[in-house]
Amino acid sequence: MKGQFILIRLFVSLLIVAACSNQREKEPDLLLANSQQENHLRKNYGQKITGMAEEALQEGPFSVMDKNFTPPSGDKHDYMSIGIYWWPNPDREDGLPWIRKDGQVNPQVREITDATYYNKTRNNGLVLGLAYHITGEEQYAAKAAELLKTWFLRDSTKMNPNLNFGQGVPGRTEGRRYGIIETRENAYIFDAIRLIQNSQFWNEENTKAMQAWFGQYLDWLLTSTLGQLEGETTNNHGIWYDFQVASIALALGDTVQVEKQLTRAKERIKEHIEADGSQPRELARTKSYSYSTMNLQGMMALAMIGEKIGMDLWNYQDEEGAGIQTALDFLLPAALQEQEWQHEQIEPIGESMDKLTKLLLVANYKYPDSNYGKTAKKIRELYELDHELLLGLYQF
Repeated sequence: MKGQFILIRLFVSLLIVAACSNQREKEPDLLLANSQQENHLRKNYGQKITGMAEEALQEGPFSVMDKNFTPPSGDKHDYMSIGIYWWPNPDREDGLPWIRKDGQVNPQVREITDATYYNKTRNNGLVLGLAYHITGEEQYAAKAAELLKTWFLRDSTKMNPNLNFGQGVPGRTEGRRYGIIETRENAYIFDAIRLIQNSQFWNEENTKAMQAWFGQYLDWLLTSTLGQLEGETTNNHGIWYDFQVASIALALGDTVQVEKQLTRAKERIKEHIEADGSQPRELARTKSYSYSTMNLQGMMALAMIGEKIGMDLWNYQDEEGAGIQTALDFLLPAALQEQEWQHEQIEPIGESMDKLTKLLLVANYKYPDSNYGKTAKKIRELYELDHELLLGLYQF
């Protein structure tokens, strides 16, 4: 969709548009938005979102069955991908085993289409759901429903609820725990469902079928070897694992699991952020600014989930005062071009400014004395970014 959706990038997931006045008898209870953000989008971005939805009408549906590769299981219903920073070994005739080049994306891995098509299903489904909620036009709900049913529910096209073969590496392994991060923003799916749930193209049976699918996937995340290993990961993967588990559990009504995961997330925040706001585990990467921003996005997404059960991660600090806000503040001098970024960053930090300014807009609601909204505007002017679609943690 002309690059409208940028995933890796992000997060998850805030600012949602509410219905126009004749549809607002009851707002859907979205996982990753609140009424303040809904009002902001309803006032400013309805036309933009419906324009994006018009493009989404022309795409898909998508399926794991579309790929021209077969996973090691022999079942194309299994999701499959290759680690994006792995390349054929130039010193070997067969290129095996592949070697890692951190931060350097191998375009060859995109020949396996599951990651790309999952992202399109997720993003387009949400945009179409938003457009339906704004306009009441059933064509948007019909397309969103088609996307979700094709990827998750229809026997002939659905994905099996596991990531056993995510981010494999030729010559090394069929699948790794790190592939789990590729579905980190499943919360978009849940919010898409809630936005179209009153449409003629979606019913309670569909919702129950989706809950069953994600119940199986959550079980896999919690009990499989790969899922448990990912849960033990100490960098951004661990943060996003916590978010993925917590958001699915919340959607399924398992508040005990949500609280358990958010309690673990508190400890991760303490482990990840130094007193000055730096994130050492992300600073070790070749794209340290990019990964620091991405990890912060995950923490903010967890804080949004925390709001739903009365757990405040926005203002949680360790004994040295480190927390989400200090991590955000650490990134600002370089973004404002007041200081050079002192850590390795093999791509311009400007590549992270769209994501960062969206996080700032979200933070502006959470820390009202911060002037983060003005800071976001200044940064977007510095980097000549458009001002049309500051959607917070939804990374379009």
